[in-house]
Order: sequence, then structure tokens, then C-alpha cells
Amino acid sequence: MNNSILIIAHAPLASALRQCALHVFPDCAPGVAALDVQPNVPPEETLAAARIALEQLHTVHTLVLADVFGATPCNVAQKLVDGVKSKLITGVNLPMLLRTVNYRHESLDALVSRAVVGGTQGVMQVAITAPQNQARRKKNDQDHHDHQQ
Repeated sequence: MNNSILIIAHAPLASALRQCALHVFPDCAPGVAALDVQPNVPPEETLAAARIALEQLHTVHTLVLADVFGATPCNVAQKLVDGVKSKLITGVNLPMLLRTVNYRHESLDALVSRAVVGGTQGVMQVAITAPQNQARRKKNDQDHHDHQQ
């Protein structure tokens, strides 16, 4: 059983994230929907559009991903999800979405865990001069025998 994914975010982020997911997983189109929240649209209208988008996914379980906690997309999503057949995660990013799409066949609770881990592990400072996770030698290191055979 595949879970569906509904992305609710400020325009044009939701559609852009969906397009990125389709780039990597072209077969996911029927199970991933996007709702771009437009400026100056009342939250009630956005909620009505979100309900329609959720119904059009035609699945039992849906993971809803929103962009910013406390903003209109998240507030609308909170009113949309029931906590049983649908769950909400805020702070969506591309690593989170890709992990979610990749594991959409797992249970909804497992998918929530995968999404949060994917989103957090996808955020890192990238070293410019040394490979990631490689210890650098201190300048005052007294071991000068490293180039002897």
C-alpha cells in the first residue's frame, strides 16, 4: 500500500518541490499533490482547495508536508489532518520529500519518521577544502613522519 503525499506551501514552493520529486521519481505523480498557497487568498478558500486536493489523491493515508510552522500553509494543514489517516510535518525540504517518496509504501507512522530523519540529515554544512567527516590535522601537530615510508 502506498501512502499519498500532499505538499502545502507558499507559492510556488509546493509545485516546485513536486516537480523535483517527479524528476527523480517519475512514477510518483499520481500519489504526490501540491497546493501553492497564494498571497491574499483567505485561509478558508485555501482549506477548501486542500480538502479537494486530499480527496483527489484517492488513498487511505496521506502525509501532509508544509513549509513554515505558524504560517498559513501550516495552519490550513493543521485543520486538514486528522492524525490517524493523515499526518502533518512542517519544515519541508527536498531531502525530506525525496525520502518520503522513496518510502511511501511503508506505514504512515514509519513514513513520518523517515521524513523527519531525511529532512534533518539533508541539512549540513559542506566542507570546502576537506572531504566530509575527514579529520583535519592541526597546524601545530608535531608528527612530521607522515610522509616517511
